[in-house]
Amino acid sequence: MSTVDPLSGGPAAAVPARRPKFRPLLQFLPFMLRHPGMLAGAGIALLVASLATLAVPLAIRRMIDFGFAAEGMITQYFGMLVVIAAILAVASAARFYLVTTIGERVVADIRTSVFNHLATLSPSFFDTARTGELVSRLTADTTQLKSALGVSVSMALRNIIMFAGAVAMMVITSPQLSLYVVGAIPFLVLPLVAFGRNVRRRSRAAQDRLAAASAYASENIQAVRTMQAFTAEATVTRRFSEAAEDAYEGARGANRARAVLTAVIIFLVFASVVAVLWAGAQQVLAGTITGGRLSQFVLYAVFAASSLSQLSEVWSEISQAAGSAERLGEILAVTPDIKAPEKPLTLPEPARGEVAFVAVRFAYPTRPETRILDDVTFAVKAGERVAIVGPSGSGKSTLFALVQRFYDPQGGVVRFDGVPVAEADPVALRSRIALVPQDVAIFAASVAENIRYGRPGATDEEVAAAARMAHAEEFIARMPEGYASLIGERGVTLSGGQRQRIAIARAILRDAPLLLLDEATSALDAESETLVQEALSRLMAGRTTLVIAHRLATVLDCDRILVMDQGRIVEQGTHASLAAAGGLYARLAELQFKTQATVERAAASTP
Repeated sequence: MSTVDPLSGGPAAAVPARRPKFRPLLQFLPFMLRHPGMLAGAGIALLVASLATLAVPLAIRRMIDFGFAAEGMITQYFGMLVVIAAILAVASAARFYLVTTIGERVVADIRTSVFNHLATLSPSFFDTARTGELVSRLTADTTQLKSALGVSVSMALRNIIMFAGAVAMMVITSPQLSLYVVGAIPFLVLPLVAFGRNVRRRSRAAQDRLAAASAYASENIQAVRTMQAFTAEATVTRRFSEAAEDAYEGARGANRARAVLTAVIIFLVFASVVAVLWAGAQQVLAGTITGGRLSQFVLYAVFAASSLSQLSEVWSEISQAAGSAERLGEILAVTPDIKAPEKPLTLPEPARGEVAFVAVRFAYPTRPETRILDDVTFAVKAGERVAIVGPSGSGKSTLFALVQRFYDPQGGVVRFDGVPVAEADPVALRSRIALVPQDVAIFAASVAENIRYGRPGATDEEVAAAARMAHAEEFIARMPEGYASLIGERGVTLSGGQRQRIAIARAILRDAPLLLLDEATSALDAESETLVQEALSRLMAGRTTLVIAHRLATVLDCDRILVMDQGRIVEQGTHASLAAAGGLYARLAELQFKTQATVERAAASTP
């Protein structure tokens, strides 16, 4: 049966049927080893608490066998039990504090590590990955690990120590009765292993279903206005309800497996204790052991049984966490397609912002059979303004992606300031590029923080200066808290022109030698376009600029225009020369300017 990859929503790769059960958890062991002091303290507290617990049956045996024979000994034995209880209480409290703190610390480190890794992955990974699924792994799965790597591991160690200590003391107390207990162990361990594998498989499936529901909710919440505009609330809520129900059924199946495992182990353990107790009672009647020794043995048997029973619960919890670890490991195992070479070439100083494409061929990894660029060659000199125009899908935005080295071409070379971008450090390369996109990313933060995204270390005065140059200060001043005003997720409280001016302010603040403008005014009204165009003119002054535009009126002042069609540069020149050539540009210009003139005449004739 085919499965679905929750990261991409596509078919999942084949997974081996059998694999080491807890290997996914071991990859996170180094996160725990970063805190040896807390681990040592937790280990000492764990050992002291276990030894204190194991000392209780000894005191009870002596009280039963000798305490009633000597006056005053009862008080001493009860006093000893109070001291043991105090030691147990302090050690248990210390263990609880330390292991929970380790769990919180480790899960914070893991979340940071996973997010840092996500931030380094290439755009090709995010072309297919689902954001909601990634967020689910970053939050829900790491929370599951917190319990496993902290409390569950501590409980497992505690019960292993208790079980081993109790079994050892049982052998010392009565070797004959211990043989009965040892003979019952295989009947207890085999169900634990068999059911544990089933729990892990069901837990992984439940987590995948929950992540799919979270991804669907995230996508629709982000597009809530579109959802409501198309009155799709009923459809969306029905589909989410179905996804949530699917996740519930998966979780119920996992919990059912855990419940059956717990019931089987508890019954087998305590049935074994009853059988051993019956055999011991026969020996007391025969006079071969004392009542105190039998009580001591029974208490140790109860300790061993209780430890084994709790191990079954912890085992299922760790099995569930292993599924989370496996899902997180899948993210950490992804290697970026784009990374710095071992010995990157140094970009020249001062930066000039020159760009050159030499016989570049490119197809996106998700569509390798469709060539987006085909033998593209051109060069842009320092300080030159070059426009790129052409029909939709002709490859214009792909040029920007290759300049920033979000992808590598399948053929040819892209150069920046004479250095092949594939041989430079991507971070150093991108730090010399400023981008004003068509679809501006606005974050749920203040105005100042959104502008400062262009250069995180900028001062308040530099942010304000960039806003003034971008013609953004006039609308920022009208906000209740000025630059400290929160503008909502994705900038929902701003108009399109205001969002574009925030993006221009970012680019101004970045002060990079190469400026990329991707349809920066395509969706604006006339007034906003005028303000944005003035801001762009200031931004372009003194730096190399590449402009993608559908509105040809916005590129008339460029030094050169490249015309693209079906992944090739079919024409280049100035507006006047291209319009006179009668080619693709001339047809596009005639169509646009004729349409614009018609609209203007219709507007003028309207009363």
